[in-house]
Amino acid sequence: MSALSFIKRAGRSKPSSPAAPMLSRSTAAGTPSSSRSPVVDTDATTDRYSFPSNPSANPKAVVTGGTKGSYYRFTILTSKLIRYEWSPDGGFEDRVSTFALFRNFDAPAFRTVDKEDRLEIITDHFHLQYDKKKFSTYGFSVKVADDVWRYDGNSYGDLGGTARTLDGAWGRVDLDPGVLSRRAYAVLDDSKSMLFDADGWIATRKPGRIDGYIFAYNGDHKAAIKDFYRLSGSQPVLPRWTLGNWWSRYHAYSAEEYLELMDHFQKEGVPLSAAVIDMDWHKVRIPSKYGSGWTGYSWNRDLFPQPDKFLKQLHDRRLKVTVNDHPADGIRAFEDQYKEVAKALNHDTSREEPIRFDCCSRKFMDAYFDVLKVGLEKQGIDFWWIDWQQGTRSRIPGVDPLWVLNHYHYLTSRRNVKTIEKPITFSRYAGAGSHRYPIGFSGDTQISWAGLQFQPEFTATASNIGYGWWSHDIGGHWGGWRSNELTVRWVQLGVFSPILRLHSSKSLWNSKEPWSFESQPGRIIKDFLVLRHRLVPYLYTMNIRAAFDAEPLIQPMYWNHPHTEEAYHVPTQYYFGPNLVVAPITSPDDGITLTSSTRAWLPEGRYVSLFAPHIVYTGNRHIQLHRPLDQIPVLAKEGTIIPLDTTPTVSNGTPRPEEITILLVVGKDAHFNLLEEPHASSHHYEIPHDDPRKNFTSTPITWNQKAGRLTIGPERNPHSQYHTSPNRYWKVRLIGHTATEASLKTSGAGHWKVTKVDGSTEIDLGPVFRSGATDSAGQVFEMFVGHDLQLDVLDFRKQAFDRIHRAEGWYADKDRVWNCVADANSGSVQERVERLYHLDGVYASLKNSVMEVWAADDRAEGTAFGREIWTSVAGVGEEDWDDYVLV
Repeated sequence: MSALSFIKRAGRSKPSSPAAPMLSRSTAAGTPSSSRSPVVDTDATTDRYSFPSNPSANPKAVVTGGTKGSYYRFTILTSKLIRYEWSPDGGFEDRVSTFALFRNFDAPAFRTVDKEDRLEIITDHFHLQYDKKKFSTYGFSVKVADDVWRYDGNSYGDLGGTARTLDGAWGRVDLDPGVLSRRAYAVLDDSKSMLFDADGWIATRKPGRIDGYIFAYNGDHKAAIKDFYRLSGSQPVLPRWTLGNWWSRYHAYSAEEYLELMDHFQKEGVPLSAAVIDMDWHKVRIPSKYGSGWTGYSWNRDLFPQPDKFLKQLHDRRLKVTVNDHPADGIRAFEDQYKEVAKALNHDTSREEPIRFDCCSRKFMDAYFDVLKVGLEKQGIDFWWIDWQQGTRSRIPGVDPLWVLNHYHYLTSRRNVKTIEKPITFSRYAGAGSHRYPIGFSGDTQISWAGLQFQPEFTATASNIGYGWWSHDIGGHWGGWRSNELTVRWVQLGVFSPILRLHSSKSLWNSKEPWSFESQPGRIIKDFLVLRHRLVPYLYTMNIRAAFDAEPLIQPMYWNHPHTEEAYHVPTQYYFGPNLVVAPITSPDDGITLTSSTRAWLPEGRYVSLFAPHIVYTGNRHIQLHRPLDQIPVLAKEGTIIPLDTTPTVSNGTPRPEEITILLVVGKDAHFNLLEEPHASSHHYEIPHDDPRKNFTSTPITWNQKAGRLTIGPERNPHSQYHTSPNRYWKVRLIGHTATEASLKTSGAGHWKVTKVDGSTEIDLGPVFRSGATDSAGQVFEMFVGHDLQLDVLDFRKQAFDRIHRAEGWYADKDRVWNCVADANSGSVQERVERLYHLDGVYASLKNSVMEVWAADDRAEGTAFGREIWTSVAGVGEEDWDDYVLV
């Protein structure tokens, strides 16, 4: 049992209300020179060629010059960010590129030294030197702190970014650079990116010109990303439903079979929010004269005889629907819409010639969206899964079809916001700037432990290029082998990923329904899928934070600890929001301890394990974490608040919860501002605000550590006339703390009780009054719990006993291990730690598992903290574990 054990129980016997559709949109608020990034998300009535931008730089920030055949322009965007351009013809680019939309920043302080053959630009953070010739390694350099960058025509960001696809990947793939680096600088070369003209249509660059950006942030990673978003535009706010579970499988479902499957999920108590239908929705068995059936836009009536009815039945189950689109083969004569599209394009149909896919033709793209697809959307297809696999070339050099598809699908989706709530697309990563078009489809990974091991790193480093909303094939797509354990560990990673989408190939043996696995792994998968929906209140708030605070949901450890070397050596570990540290299990059970392990690094502070709240860790060190199959290491720092949806029965969609449980980790002050849609109506409009977060309902939750006071509210709703309910059922769970008795200070709760459960204390507050108007002070619910509460001190002997007892092995070896931990009369802690390390014949995994809890909490009497020694474990990884001996 764990702090999150309520995912397995029904809870209160109270019916849940159906989810109602909610419509919301965000606009690019503020000026480009403001510190907040513009959010590229506009009115649904605007056509697809309109989007916010301000690409011309502030003239006060520009340094330009040159002579015939060699012209230069530098734009000092901030004291740490500079744009460099060179041109043989004296022309420079002021149009929007796929990367840069907002170049108009306030001019920072800088000075220049301008001589006949030399230019210097100096700010507080960089010193640029240039010989006024065509950019070269010898003639153009920038000094940042102790590092010097010399021009070489390439992007540079040695901490990595992301990649276009994981198609076919067994494990690691090469990453494109991000804008973060271990060096004092990073570089983004923008010379070859596609452009947009003033009318919103695609354009190309003049050959021979150079265009790039130097990020001179010297390890200040968050500042670099913040200015990256200011320049390129922020991630949009996602609709709430995207944060739930998506079902996807490459399988030729019939309508009846698919609906039965959705009902089976509901019967099993597993909620879903999105139904993904792979390519068999359309005709795939077509006459050979038309080519392959990979591309299609006509329903397969053998499988879906009544598409409108089928889609309505999915919507009635509160599911959003997307279908696969491989657009490369265009529109061929067998398609239902062939003649209609041909008429729009004046295409001769007499010889049944195909209408070629042409992303460079505005007329074709208009017909593609407004003739070919609009009718399908009216039938009930909510958004499109764009599965472009044909590379970066088109008939116009410099125009990448994937960029065209992503950009215009996203903007066109605004016409469907009454159903999808906000613009969205679902496609592959096309390059820097792709973060403006969520959600990302990472491709068809192979099913392997190597693939699982790489995926946390791949997801985290994507934030280094601002790309925060990857959707992976959870469980892997094809190849590999069947493993219950591997699937469970992958689903656990999926729960603590940006998007959770189950997927698998067209195979008799490969599918991800929880009930298709053996009893224990199937139950665990089910429990974690339920947990994902319970996390939505937290995830949706993090979604808004990502859009307006330049803080992606997932961040590599070094974002928050840029000057700590250890933070750069745990690539599979990441922050999941501001205070949760996730270290996914990516290797199999060791066969001895009946657990899997992962090497982690904990920053300074004290942490509690959410799935094992009896275990408290002192940070500022490496540690080896061991977890049974039903747990993943998710560690919460003192001063953490996590709101969960604990409505007794979670349902499809992601409705606003009727019951919220606050997970509170005491030990430090804590604050969480719960943000939600303002009401359960489909008529969400926005009131202009300097801070667009004010368009969301907010409920502040604050813990005062010294006073022992928890405050909830007041709820503030910008649309008070749409207030949904005067009360919401609340619980508080003090994670890892059991030595308290709560007392109620003010009115507002109907009834409340305190219980001790799973190493935590749960306080049932009952229905708590909620105020809805922004123009009133509202009511605050306040309760006193106890002065300066602390996490319970770890009983390492009990934890060690449980681990030794659980382990498989010789009984005599269990005695030897136990005596090292428990027999204080047999030597000092240091002597016993060394004796454990040198025990012959005892498996290293058991030694490390025991060492983990023995050394976890520095407050425990007899702890091995500061004296721990980790034993080398064959097969754990390529690292030499002797490097991690701590004494």
